[in-house]
Amino acid sequence: MKKITLILLFLSVTAAQAQIKGFSEKGTGIVHLEQHQFKLDLFSPGISYEVGLFRNQSVSVALGLGMAAYEPGYVFGLALNNRYRYYHNFNRRVDRNKNVSGNSGNYIAAAQAIFFSQARLTTNITGPDDFNLGFYGMVYGIQRTYPKGFNFNVELGGGYYKGDGVPSGYGPLIGFTFGWVATKRKSRKPTFD
Repeated sequence: MKKITLILLFLSVTAAQAQIKGFSEKGTGIVHLEQHQFKLDLFSPGISYEVGLFRNQSVSVALGLGMAAYEPGYVFGLALNNRYRYYHNFNRRVDRNKNVSGNSGNYIAAAQAIFFSQARLTTNITGPDDFNLGFYGMVYGIQRTYPKGFNFNVELGGGYYKGDGVPSGYGPLIGFTFGWVATKRKSRKPTFD
């Protein structure tokens, strides 16, 4: 679990460095994606950062409160969420004169979440006190950012929960965040939905 987290963090840093060195918005560049997007999550207190990699693809890292519910039980506490997103409807939204600023679109994502034992608030899973729990799966998400910077993100998916000292199993992943995008967004003048 630690190796996968390190790999995702390495990819995020590498992508950020590549952005700084000059990915352009021509051809296969990141035409509709924000190069960098930092968000403060208000609904479940936390922060998130999203980096545009290639056309319609980004990597995001978020730290905030979350809940894991799968076959053996539930865990509620601080979670690190990593996503590799593919936004599939940017062109259709642009063609219909809808907002794509702030990465407003629908996406499919490879998802990982880690629930840390040190920051766990409650659980009903029997096992050692210091267990960690990891989620690995896929989600479908909808993200919208509005002109004043308010943002919501809804995700639904499923995958495998791997226990570290506790039973593993399959289960759903449901996510909802509401927050404010603190970074400057690309200027666009479509109607907002």
